[in-house]
Amino acid sequence: MTVQMDIAALHDFIEREFAQARGYVVDRVAPMEITVRLPVNDKHLRPGGTVSGPTMFALADVAVYLNLLAMIGPKALAVTTSCSLDFMRKPKAGVDLVAECRLLKLGRVLAVGDVMMFSQGDPAPVARATMTYSIPPER
Repeated sequence: MTVQMDIAALHDFIEREFAQARGYVVDRVAPMEITVRLPVNDKHLRPGGTVSGPTMFALADVAVYLNLLAMIGPKALAVTTSCSLDFMRKPKAGVDLVAECRLLKLGRVLAVGDVMMFSQGDPAPVARATMTYSIPPER
């Protein structure tokens, strides 16, 4: 499969259609793969100075969504149907969180993505997520 939306097209889509994802940065797009970065600030931290679980879930979800769109084009109605998230270690506060995502399956109706998350510059993963997305039928 070939990439249908490059980095610029994905950022454009976020600005036009997905205001909640503003602030996420697409660093790399390749067939079935994407790297998305979240610049971490105080609003992403919970007491104790660690990145919150909801912040990590959101990064994984956005990464799979954008990876899917990169491959199938701008289908705004694709939605998460399942998620499993493993927290492995404490992310570093004040350091960008990076999600490396690859699509394991891209079918007509479902897509499955695997996401490894890291504190930027640290090779040890902080979390791993597997997500399934439902793809809307062609009209």
